[in-house]
Amino acid sequence: MMPQLANRFDFIRLMLAAGVFVYHSVAIGAARPGGPAELALAGLADVSIQGFFIVSGLLVAGSLDRASSLADYAGKRIRRLYPAYAAVILLPALISLLLTREAGGVASYLGANLVFLNFLSPALPGLFEDNRYSAVNGALWTLKIEVMFYLVLPLILLVLNRLKALWWVGIAALYVAGEIWAYVLPQLGAEMYGAELSRQLPGQMAYFAMGIALWKASPGIQRRWRALAFCGTALLGATFLHPALEPLRAFALAGVIGAVAWAPGPKLNVARFGDISYGLYITHFPILQALAAAGLATSLGLAGFLALATVATLAASFALWHLVEKPALRPSSHYRRVAAET
Repeated sequence: MMPQLANRFDFIRLMLAAGVFVYHSVAIGAARPGGPAELALAGLADVSIQGFFIVSGLLVAGSLDRASSLADYAGKRIRRLYPAYAAVILLPALISLLLTREAGGVASYLGANLVFLNFLSPALPGLFEDNRYSAVNGALWTLKIEVMFYLVLPLILLVLNRLKALWWVGIAALYVAGEIWAYVLPQLGAEMYGAELSRQLPGQMAYFAMGIALWKASPGIQRRWRALAFCGTALLGATFLHPALEPLRAFALAGVIGAVAWAPGPKLNVARFGDISYGLYITHFPILQALAAAGLATSLGLAGFLALATVATLAASFALWHLVEKPALRPSSHYRRVAAET
């Protein structure tokens, strides 16, 4: 079992969630959709999601390593993910049912979304039908990928540990296989489904693999944060300048994340009053949609809309943490202990 290490991963997760929030705020609230600001922020959102997958790979691998059994591991994952997820699915469904009484449409939404198949029924009757996007929560597509990763991680670590001296060869194979999937599938599949399927778990495996790699290597590389920062930042920039280098983005981004996590300095305990990064991620989209549907994007302008959305999303995130997320966790949970630190 590997030791838990001092880090800033709670801060990193919050910043990554904020990156997605800012992009969606502009995409939903901008007077001119598709403008240069939105296009630039789309890249930030992509990198934020990729960073989430790296951090998830690292933290969940550590969680599995510390678990006393597969049942213990599964219980921790369910308690961390599902109660809050179910809450953000059920509340809009209840509002839709009260507004429209269309039980069939609401049931279809619940049946698909409660099992992470959001793409089958993304919209609800009477909600956001006149918005630019009709989806209730367009940020939830990544949760399906997270759950798939949770399911296959025990098998991945079992195979890697069986490889022994070839452990790193196994990680490299995961990385390469994921990049091949992401590159080849859009060219083989139907025009829409090929591109969509390439974004699913095999196509994101390079990021999870680099998270697992950071977890494995962390005792030996923490003091090398300067090298991680320099090499990671330089290579990350290069992946945006030349498309041929894009397959190296997971490797580069892992270096940047490791450097931020382990560089000397204050810990930045952003979860002291509540670990709201997950809540920020899963609540912001419907809040933005509701504010846009009320006409506030037009009446307040983008700056005012963004300010109001920030306040509303932070309030919802803290409420979700204290009313749903925290009560669902064990007292020994890392997330509860960090939130209790002074």
